[in-house]
Amino acid sequence: MNKTVTDLQEQFRQLRLSETAEELPQLLREAEKASWTYLEFLECLTGNELKKREWKSQERRMKWARFPYIKSLNEFILEEQTALTARQLNQLVELNWLEQQYNLILLGPPGVGKTFLAIGLGLEAINRGFHVYFITMGELIHLLKTEEFSNKSKVQLKRIKSSDLVIIDDLMYIAMDQKEANLFFHLINHLYERSSIILTSNKSPDKWGELMGDQGITTAILDRLLHRVEVIHMDGDSYRMKHRESLFSAKV
Repeated sequence: MNKTVTDLQEQFRQLRLSETAEELPQLLREAEKASWTYLEFLECLTGNELKKREWKSQERRMKWARFPYIKSLNEFILEEQTALTARQLNQLVELNWLEQQYNLILLGPPGVGKTFLAIGLGLEAINRGFHVYFITMGELIHLLKTEEFSNKSKVQLKRIKSSDLVIIDDLMYIAMDQKEANLFFHLINHLYERSSIILTSNKSPDKWGELMGDQGITTAILDRLLHRVEVIHMDGDSYRMKHRESLFSAKV
């Protein structure tokens, strides 16, 4: 055998083992230095390839999700909440509800941590290999109304429809006309029992009909959303106000 390391790297690339090709010179040096057996060397090659592929896959899922910011549940201050116990939060983190296509509705006034909790659960889902998509209600309505003539909207909606978890932030923050409500219903109907949905809203479901303008569509949407759902009421003082940063020192 007269193959050079460069030749082997090219063969690995042809086999679509690009991560192994990149790391091969370093792995060969480590194998020689530590006197690895053939089995140990092969185990290191395959383990390295799988680890790098998973890292890149997770990176793609993070980009796909489009989170407005990144905050893990390790930063969520449970003691400031009355809506969840530690046990209930741990149950949410286990993601059994996601595997069973349950929905979550996070209700409460602005600033109590609804979006924070939704993003934290979304990050947990990504770490477990699920595809997640985050979008505000205003952005979603725009996508739905422009899907027919905008390729960008078509691509984004295709991603939403193929996600395992869709997070819709600020639901019912603004009123919808009948056409918008109808488009929203068709999306919810498509996601029904295919994906899980996390909704954040400052209005309870019994008030949604007032902002949709069509009681029939509202009933149809609620029928699908509430079939398998956990509703969490997050009350209390604004999380943002509690942890705000000030330009001025408290001392005069």
